[in-house]
Amino acid sequence: MKERARDQGGPGTLTDELATPDLTEGPPPGESLAELAAEYQLRPSSARPGVFAYAGQLWARRHFIMGFATARNVAMYTEARLGQLWQVLTPLLNAAVYYLIFGIILDTSRGVPKFLPFLITGIFIFNFTQRAFITSSRVIVDSLPLIRALPFPRASLPIGYVLIELQQLIFSMIVLTAIVLGSGEPLTCYWLLALPALALQTVFNMGMALFLARLGSGADDFGQLMPFLVRTWMYTSGVMFSIQTISTLKKHPTLTYILQINPAAVFISLVRNAILKSERLAWPGSKPYNAAKCALYDSKGTHLENSAYCHGTVTMNQLWLYGAGWAVLALVVGFVFFWQAETRYGRG
Repeated sequence: MKERARDQGGPGTLTDELATPDLTEGPPPGESLAELAAEYQLRPSSARPGVFAYAGQLWARRHFIMGFATARNVAMYTEARLGQLWQVLTPLLNAAVYYLIFGIILDTSRGVPKFLPFLITGIFIFNFTQRAFITSSRVIVDSLPLIRALPFPRASLPIGYVLIELQQLIFSMIVLTAIVLGSGEPLTCYWLLALPALALQTVFNMGMALFLARLGSGADDFGQLMPFLVRTWMYTSGVMFSIQTISTLKKHPTLTYILQINPAAVFISLVRNAILKSERLAWPGSKPYNAAKCALYDSKGTHLENSAYCHGTVTMNQLWLYGAGWAVLALVVGFVFFWQAETRYGRG
C-alpha cells in the first residue's frame, strides 16, 4: 500500500508544514473527502486564514523575511566595482548634493544653528519612508512570478522590502553620525532616544507598506504616481527647513500644528531632538517662557534659539505620543487592509 502522507516544507521555506495525503487511489472505503481533509488538517488553497492565524504565519517566517531582505540588499551592489562600499558612498553623496543645493545655493537655513546636520538628518530619515513607500506600492506587481509559484503569506513581501530600506538606513546613520560629531555636536545619552524613534518609524513604514501594496496591486498606475505624492509630502514635512521659522505660518497656528504632527515631520523631529543638542535646546517650550526673547524671535524670525522661550505648538512629549499613535494606527489598518485581499494577489 502506498504511503498516504509525506512532509512538505521545513524551516526556512515558504510552504506550510502540512501533511498531504496521497489521493491517487481515492479515499478509503467509508471515509469522505471532508473527513479525510479534517484528519490531515487540510483546507482549500484559496481560503483566507483568520487575521491572527495570518499574523502567526508571518511570525513563523520571520527568519525567511530577514534573510530575503539581507540577500536583496547585498545583491544590490554585487556588480559594481566598489561593491558594498556604495552602501556608505550613496548616503554620503546624497548629503553633499542636498547641502550644496539647499544649504549653499538656496540658503534655506533661516537661522537654524548647525544647519548641515539638521538638513542631513531630515533627508536620511525621510528617505527611509520615501523609498519604503515607493517600492511597496509596486511590490505585488513586480513579484507576480514568485506569488504564483509558491504559497506563502503575501505580506512577507512589503515587510521584507521595508527591512531592506531599514538596512540601508543603518549605513546612512553611520554617515550621519560622522557628520553630526564633525559639526561639533556632542555625543550625549539623548542619542539613545533615536533608537525608539526609528523603531516607531519602522513600524509605521511597515503598516503603510502593507496598505500601499494592496492599492498598487490593483492599479499599475498607482506605482507611477507614488513618487510625485511622496515628493510633495517631503516639501511639507520640514525636511529642508524648520517649520517654526516660516514667518507666514506664525499667523496660522492651526496649519503649523497640522504640519508638525504629520508622520514624517514627527519622526524627523524625534530623531533631530535626540542627536542634535542645538535643535533640542531651540525647541519651543524647552525653556521657561520669556516674552522679550520670544518677541525677538517673532519679530525677526531668524534667531531660532530664541524660539525656546516661546510657547510650543507641539511639545516633545506630544511628539512621542503622536509617533506611537501613527505607528500603531498604520500597522493595524495596513495589516487588516492587506489581509482582506490575501486570496486575490497574483490573479492578474
